Amino acid sequence: MSKEEILNKLSEAVVAGKPNLAEEGAKEALAQKVDPLEAINAGLVKGMSIVGDKYAARQVYLPQVLMSAKTMYSGLDLLLPAIPKAAMADVKRCATAVVEGDVHDIGKNIVKTMLTAGGFVVIDMGKDVPIQKIVDDAKSEKLDALALSTLMTPTMDGMKAALDGLIESGYRKNVKVCIGGAPTSPEFAKEIGADHRDANAQECVAWLKEVF
Repeated sequence: MSKEEILNKLSEAVVAGKPNLAEEGAKEALAQKVDPLEAINAGLVKGMSIVGDKYAARQVYLPQVLMSAKTMYSGLDLLLPAIPKAAMADVKRCATAVVEGDVHDIGKNIVKTMLTAGGFVVIDMGKDVPIQKIVDDAKSEKLDALALSTLMTPTMDGMKAALDGLIESGYRKNVKVCIGGAPTSPEFAKEIGADHRDANAQECVAWLKEVF
């Protein structure tokens, strides 16, 4: 199997949402000594970008996006450990978190997927994340960016508390912070000292790529 065929197989597996095919393609890439970073970017990420564009154009829906994301991670699990550490040195580290008190994480999961497809190393803190954990992990993980979300108005205060905590910890100057979720707005982002408010996952990735 040629390199081109392997890359196409990885891309098509993601678009079709077939984790088994992605695993198969990843194993073939490693066996054929295809550069794992190229297999990720020209295979898995290419497929996820196609899905992301289709989602933005409303040609596919959320369940398909999540299935494609699952497929991409099936391939990533095999390919990421094979990347030489030197090749990862310049890759930006980003974390996603739904703030304390909120358990709605579908939006966060899409952002995580799109950031991974955008070439970021993504740490998923999960949902209902304590503010202190967000602050502590930002510093200990040496994050370059932090994407916070909430779908509930009462938990918006947690975003401000996280920003305040980052300032107190002395790490705020090292990390870009963007926020998202239905009750948030660009005005609210400015009010709490966040760097950006994202209307959707694609905007989050586009903005972070711009600032880095």
